[in-house]
Amino acid sequence: MSQTFVEKAGDHIAQSVHEASRVTSSAADAIAEGVNVARRAAKQGCEAAEDFMHDSTKRIQRNPLAAVTATLVAGLALGTLVGLSIRRK
Repeated sequence: MSQTFVEKAGDHIAQSVHEASRVTSSAADAIAEGVNVARRAAKQGCEAAEDFMHDSTKRIQRNPLAAVTATLVAGLALGTLVGLSIRRK
């Protein structure tokens, strides 16, 4: 009777170890996939930023007066908002 109990316990332990190994392997695969997704997203973000910089440079070279005017207006608007924000405190 005790041999049967020991065998059952051994089988249960072996099955638990196998399940733990499988879960660990699944977790490692999920982490690796997450890292790959993050790398792809970072690469796409870098490419988008480079494209934006290139397009902006070309647009400024084609029409510098409009670029300076837009920058001036944006700066004045931001300065006004910051000034109003500081006054309210």
